[in-house]
Amino acid sequence: MSPLHKSPLMGEMMHVPLLISTIIDFAARHYGSAEIVTRRVEGDIHRYTYRDCARRARQLANALSGLGVQMGERVGTLAWNTYRHLEAYYGVSGSGAVLHTINPRLHPEQIAYIMGHAEDKVLMFDLTFLPIVQGIAAHCPTVKHWVLMAERSHMPTDDNIPGLLCYEDLIHSHSDDYSWPQFDENAAATLCYTSGTTGNPKGALYSHRSTVLHAYASAMPNALNVTSGDAILPVVPMFHVNAWGLPYSVLLSGAKMVFPGAALDGKSLYELFEAEGVTFSAGVPTVWLGLVNYCLQNNLQFSTFRRTVVGGSACPPSLLNTMMDKLNVEVIHAWGMTEMSPLGTVSTVLGKHRSMPEAEQRKIRLKQGHAIYGVDMKIVDDAGKELPWDGESFGHLYVRGPWIVSGYFKGEGGDPLVNGWFPTGDVATIDPDGFMQITDRSKDVIKSGGEWIGSIDIENLAMTHPAVLQAACIGVPHPKWDERPLLLVVKRPGLELTREDVLHHLEGKIAKWWMPDEVLFLDGLPLGATGKVLKNKLREQFREYKLPTA
Repeated sequence: MSPLHKSPLMGEMMHVPLLISTIIDFAARHYGSAEIVTRRVEGDIHRYTYRDCARRARQLANALSGLGVQMGERVGTLAWNTYRHLEAYYGVSGSGAVLHTINPRLHPEQIAYIMGHAEDKVLMFDLTFLPIVQGIAAHCPTVKHWVLMAERSHMPTDDNIPGLLCYEDLIHSHSDDYSWPQFDENAAATLCYTSGTTGNPKGALYSHRSTVLHAYASAMPNALNVTSGDAILPVVPMFHVNAWGLPYSVLLSGAKMVFPGAALDGKSLYELFEAEGVTFSAGVPTVWLGLVNYCLQNNLQFSTFRRTVVGGSACPPSLLNTMMDKLNVEVIHAWGMTEMSPLGTVSTVLGKHRSMPEAEQRKIRLKQGHAIYGVDMKIVDDAGKELPWDGESFGHLYVRGPWIVSGYFKGEGGDPLVNGWFPTGDVATIDPDGFMQITDRSKDVIKSGGEWIGSIDIENLAMTHPAVLQAACIGVPHPKWDERPLLLVVKRPGLELTREDVLHHLEGKIAKWWMPDEVLFLDGLPLGATGKVLKNKLREQFREYKLPTA
C-alpha cells in the first residue's frame, strides 16, 4: 500500500450516536424547569416543563410498545402545534419508530393516499380533525389504532372509528419507566411528504443523525440564533417540515416554548405573544400579513417580540419594511425545502454590511440568504455548467449536505441527484458574498425570446405599491416571443388601482423587456396546503388568454 493511502490514525473519543432521544434527555436534565405553554385546541392555556414533557414522552413510548408498534414502523399525526404533538416528536422517534407528520390542509384523498403509502400503523390526531378522520378511516387499512389527542371528556360518543383510543387515557395507563433504545444514528426518525402540487406527494425520510445535525446548525447565531433567553412561538406548523426544526433546536437550547394550537388569527397570536413574552417566532408571509394588519388596525405594538424568521415563500418587501419600521420587529429571510429538512440559507447580514446605509442592508435582507454550515450550493446553466457568483448570473440551484435527501421514500421518482447534487427546482443568483436570491421556480420561469424573466422580482416590486395586496406573475403564450409575462393582482380592500397605476409603478425598476404585457385583477389567488400561490392553477386558468400585444 502506498504511504499516501495508509489508514488514518483514529481518534480516541466516545462513540455516542446522534439520536433524537438525546435532545429530550438533555433538555430535561439541564433545562428541566424551562416552560412549554400551549393554547390548547380545547381553548384553555396549558403549562408544564421540559421535565414533564420528557416524562410523558417516555409514557408514550411505553404506550406505543403496548400497541405493538415496532422499530421503523410509522406513526402518523394530524395535529396542531401543541405540547401533545411535541411529546409525539420525541416519544415516537425516540422509541425507534418513525414519526409521520401529515398536513391536514391537504385534500382528504391525498391524506388517505399518504397514510397508505407510508403504511402508518397508528394515527394520533387533534379534535379539530375528527371529521377528516371519520371520512378517511375506512380507506386506511394499514392503520390499526386511532388515537384522539384529548382527554376523556372530549371523546365523541358516535365516532364511526373502530377502536378509537383516548390519548390521555393511553398516557396515564403506562409508566414513565422507560430507557430510550440505542441504535444506528442513520436509522429513520421522521417522514415528511412534499406538498404535491403536481402528482402525488413524495416522502422525505429523515434520519436521527440528519435531524440532530440540522438542529445544531439551525440554532447557531448566523442561523436562527436560538438561545435559552428566548421565548419562542413557532407559527410554522409542526406538520410542515417539522416546524423548520424548532421542536428540536428550541429544546436543545433551553428556550421557553409557546404553542398557538389552532388559533392562528392576528388577534389570538398578538394576545399570546404579549401574555407569554414571546421574543422570537417563525412562519410564512401569509400569517404575518394577518398579524401585522391586526396590529396596524388597532394601533398596537409588541412589548417583547423582536425577531422573526420568514420563509416558505418570498417575503414581500412591503411586509418586511412594515414589520421593521412600524412594529420594530427584525425580519430574517430564510429558505429551504422539505427535501432539506428544511433549512438551507438564512439572510442575516454580515459584519461588513453593518456599516452600509439601512436601505442597502434591506436589499440584502430581501435575499434568501447565506448558506448555513452543512449546506453547500451552486448554480448551473441548462447544460450543467457552474455559473459565477456575481449576483447577476442566474441558473438552476443545486444543493448538497448531510440533511439533504439522497432519494425519496420507497424510491418514488427514481434517483433525484445529479452528480451528487440535489436540484432544488429553483432558479437563483448568488452574489460574491455568498447570498443567494431566488428569481423563480424552474417550472415557473418565463422564457421570452430565449431569455429568462424572473417572475418573483416582478411580484415583489408590484407588492410595494400600497394598493396591491397580492401579486402573481405567469408566462402566457405569445406568437413571437414564445412567452410573455401576465401580472395578476389582488387589490387591497377599499383602495383604487388601475392597470396603468401598476405598470407605471414598475417603470424604471425592471428591464423594459421584463414589463408585463398585461395586468389583470382577481378577487384572490389560489393557495396550496402550505400557503404558497399555486401558479400551475393560474397557468391552467389563463392558458388560452390572448395578450393585447399578441
